[in-house]
Amino acid sequence: MEDARLKRLRWRTRRGTRELDRLFGWWLDERFAHAGEPVRLAFDELLDVQDPDLWDWVMGHARSPRDDWQAIIDEIRSRHNL
Repeated sequence: MEDARLKRLRWRTRRGTRELDRLFGWWLDERFAHAGEPVRLAFDELLDVQDPDLWDWVMGHARSPRDDWQAIIDEIRSRHNL
């Protein structure tokens, strides 16, 4: 079941831009396995957000409306010096 979940999430991290693909793919590869279930669920829900909003959050132009999403965004921003 976990393998199917990862495959589904891998597919969902393929976004409209190569940059977002890389950033969210990195989080899935490097952080997902060590995250608790609430954070994993938040990541899954975060992938439902439209690319322009994700881009604004990752670039620091705006903040996510949810703290759990913002924590993931902050990890991505920190790792990639954004």
